[in-house]
Amino acid sequence: MSGVALVYTLFGSAEAADRVARQLIAERLAACANMLGAATSLYEWNGVMESTAEVPVLFKTTPSRRDALMARIAELHDYEVPAILALPVESADLAYAKWVAEQIAK
Repeated sequence: MSGVALVYTLFGSAEAADRVARQLIAERLAACANMLGAATSLYEWNGVMESTAEVPVLFKTTPSRRDALMARIAELHDYEVPAILALPVESADLAYAKWVAEQIAK
């Protein structure tokens, strides 16, 4: 295990992404969040093909806090069915994993 867990989600605006990311970092559920810039998502919703501008966000946390982070994202998210995905981390730099753990533990 690497000591770092990644959680990926998308928001409908940069403002929503920033608001939720700041709150999750303040709550010590995430050590940091990378807002990856605008993306276009294509999907079918209620029988209609949609094309939506979204902001992908990658949260870094510890494996022990991953599920709590995912649950809190779901609570704060304004989407009816947000994509909240845990991504596998095969390995991580030890110094970085230590920093993530320290940020979560504060």
